[in-house]
Amino acid sequence: MPYDQSWMGYGFVGGLQAGAISAAVGALMFALFHAIGRRGRWSEARKIGWAYLLALVLSGGGDIGNLFYFNFARLQSLQLLRAKLAEVHDPDNLGTRAFCEMVGVGVGIFVAWIVIDWLARRRARDGASR
Repeated sequence: MPYDQSWMGYGFVGGLQAGAISAAVGALMFALFHAIGRRGRWSEARKIGWAYLLALVLSGGGDIGNLFYFNFARLQSLQLLRAKLAEVHDPDNLGTRAFCEMVGVGVGIFVAWIVIDWLARRRARDGASR
């Protein structure tokens, strides 16, 4: 789901902003899949895998799709290339932004996993001491 990126910075700053958005989406998706997976007794790998896949599609799908399109699509004319590039925010740093989104999703999932595990251990410890 591509979102409006016109407010974002250019270059590495824009990549960091996209990565931060992706980290937030990754954390939310892991929290959602943790709740679903706890009822279904899913393994941690299944929760992390589905959270990563869905968060990457939601937050980085537009940039990754554009990156794929510009590398493999047959552009028949220079006018078509110009029109497609005009639709992309900061086409010079599209790869940087896509990379930061992939890393951001992983970081968000990792942070959410650590927080959820810490809260579960704290609840278990507090319940055992009573």
